[in-house]
Amino acid sequence: MGYAGGTTPAPTYTSIGDHTETIRMEYDPTVISYAELLQIFWADHDPTAAAYSTQYRSVILYMDDEQKRIAEESKAAEAERRGEPVLTAIEPFDGFTSAEDYHQKYRLQHHSTVMADYHAHYPDFDELVDSTAVARLNGYVSGHGSWDELEADIDAYGLSPAAREYLEALLDR
Repeated sequence: MGYAGGTTPAPTYTSIGDHTETIRMEYDPTVISYAELLQIFWADHDPTAAAYSTQYRSVILYMDDEQKRIAEESKAAEAERRGEPVLTAIEPFDGFTSAEDYHQKYRLQHHSTVMADYHAHYPDFDELVDSTAVARLNGYVSGHGSWDELEADIDAYGLSPAAREYLEALLDR
């Protein structure tokens, strides 16, 4: 979680200026394509709703001309599918500022049983923020995914029996 798409130097949550709250995502194109990531993006929010501020607008920040082309084609297809204009901006990426610690893995931070395990694994908070396992569990506690999906790879997350039991109860196994 962080801020991008603006010109304000050193944005923060309380002094965001013209930036937008964003996520930075690294992906392996041999596993998932940019176009497939955009399909997930469109499905996860309403891109036809007008944002009430720049901070919360819908935006795709592209890295190169190929990503720009794919994003524009995807936006046009989404507008056609919905039958109404898509208000998502498509702009060049020009930098990312990480948000404050209290914004990182926000949903998971409210689950101290699980976070205690991860603080033990990642004493450096930046490593915790960059962890794929932590990101995935943040998604699960935010309501994205089922117990069956989590169970398929929960052993790889390095959780204690107590944290695992907590997640089982949370996800209503």
